[in-house]
Amino acid sequence: MNKIKYFFQFIIIIILFFIFKILGAKISSFLGGKLFELIGPIFRSKKIINENIKRAFPDIDERKLNKIKSSMWNNYGRVFAEYIFMKNFRNGDLSENIIIDGIEILQKIKRSNQKVVFISGHFSNFELMAMQIDKLELKIAAIYRPLNNLFLNRIMEKIRKKYICKNQIKKGMGGLKELMKLNKDGFSTALMIDQRVSQGIKSNFFNTEAFTSTIPAQLNKKFNIPIVPIFIERQKSLKFKMKVYEPIHFSDNETIDSITQQLNKILEEMILKNPDHWIWTHNRWK
Repeated sequence: MNKIKYFFQFIIIIILFFIFKILGAKISSFLGGKLFELIGPIFRSKKIINENIKRAFPDIDERKLNKIKSSMWNNYGRVFAEYIFMKNFRNGDLSENIIIDGIEILQKIKRSNQKVVFISGHFSNFELMAMQIDKLELKIAAIYRPLNNLFLNRIMEKIRKKYICKNQIKKGMGGLKELMKLNKDGFSTALMIDQRVSQGIKSNFFNTEAFTSTIPAQLNKKFNIPIVPIFIERQKSLKFKMKVYEPIHFSDNETIDSITQQLNKILEEMILKNPDHWIWTHNRWK
């Protein structure tokens, strides 16, 4: 039954991608945003989204709550529409639309041939972060979670490997082994730390324990690899600003738990800075 549902979802999305390609990036991004504002709340639990937002903003009023939800769905839809234009962001007419604040940090990492762990969350068009790092010719492997829709996942994997980052590592034990191999070959790692994981630890996130990935902390402790937070912000339509922070070198006294907790705190600060463009739909505190 799921295969039939996923197949029809795939057909609808392919048709939308075809229409977006004809309309162009600017119009498609705008329409994708408006489309998701309308249909997004139908397919995702309003209760979960409201509860998630209220964890971060306990005293939020209804007007502000609704604004965050509307802006989130708009950004979600824009990201969806922008997938078909990843080639343009990589090498085409949209390649100048991404400003990197901290590019000298990335250049220093490249010159020193240093391995790092890049961490971030699902902000704005999150796919563009790994793309920009890869474009600067840093050796990087990006960890990702495959889509449940197997038909659509094939398309998304192709787009990611061709235009975002060649080395795409699936979450899970198999992917972890591949990641370790690439790490030995001098590759840095990029991953999102804002999704709930089954293999992690409970760490405080907006004053509530949430299962959190320990991969960054493990890489830091085992190989003494510094951690580099990155944040991307949609400034206007198809224009973005990507902020690269200085590498964090944790002391030997830090534990897996304490490092993970500090990274969650950094993630919180990113979310509070621009709550409209973080994806609040994840059942993060399940």
